[in-house]
Amino acid sequence: MDADGANLWQQALSRIPAPAAIFATGKGLAKPLGVATGFADPEGRRPFTTETPFRIASNTKTFVAATALRLWERGELDLDQPAAALLTPALTELLQTAGYGTGEITIRHLLNHSAGIFDHTGTERFAKVIHEVQDHVWTREEQVRLSCGSSGPTASPGFEFRYSDTGYILLGDILERVSGRPLAFLVRQEMRFDELGMTSAWWEKEEPAPAGVVPRARQFIGKEEFTALDASADLFGGGGLAMNVRDLASFMAHLFEARIFQRPETVAEMLSAGTHKRAEDYRLGLFSRYVGEVEVFTHAGFWGTLACYSPDSGVAVAGCTLDKAYFGELERLVEEFLLAVA
Repeated sequence: MDADGANLWQQALSRIPAPAAIFATGKGLAKPLGVATGFADPEGRRPFTTETPFRIASNTKTFVAATALRLWERGELDLDQPAAALLTPALTELLQTAGYGTGEITIRHLLNHSAGIFDHTGTERFAKVIHEVQDHVWTREEQVRLSCGSSGPTASPGFEFRYSDTGYILLGDILERVSGRPLAFLVRQEMRFDELGMTSAWWEKEEPAPAGVVPRARQFIGKEEFTALDASADLFGGGGLAMNVRDLASFMAHLFEARIFQRPETVAEMLSAGTHKRAEDYRLGLFSRYVGEVEVFTHAGFWGTLACYSPDSGVAVAGCTLDKAYFGELERLVEEFLLAVA
């Protein structure tokens, strides 16, 4: 894309009344494109650029799912194995006490959100803590306990898609136990961060920020700031990663363009739909949707992030707005970009 095209997208991005950035890459583009507007730190007047890292929240789930599939393709993990035997016993006990049939919940159910696990992030207590006690340090068991103490199963395993952060927290525990490696280290290794030059990416609290990376951007919902929210609120597999928009887009291209998995069958497995209700909406760590007539595999993050890949056009796009209130405008702009390059 030439300079005129980049200027047009810069102007379009400027219509979002909050700091924002998009980055596009992939085999379908002659060269990558990145544009950004506004300030990463409004008071310090530090510009928000495509090199500025931010919390990607639930975009982390795609990385976690892809890591599970890396273990699967090497024969180290059976996606259709019951989760009970793989979980930390204390977590299995919590689930069983809450009425879950842990022998029926499989890894695949956790990956595609059909396990029927109640989402702890939807509770009043979780919302109250993240708004009022932002320095609270959470544990994985505390969040699973919150889920299990608030509700039993939302549906039978394999019955329907129902999004659950708690399910991915359980998945994170399983991946650590199966691999014998901390989740942050496991994801870094299996997703080849260092080999592929993802120099801005790190798992908060679990590893240091990369040398030379600029400070993380401040993130808001309206006038309320969440930059100082302790990372443990979203750390154990449902979220946890921080990186810039360039690395987020690049990861999506790496994933679909044969730089992560050893075999093309693994991508097909990741994109396979189950037989449960709304199975077409969410595969293994990725939503499926259409932009016009183009199928796009995508995920969003709670604080205003988005990453997607269009296999038809060979284009990956990631975006971020530092005020979640304007996520809809960012999403529409990314859709416009995908339609323009289709």
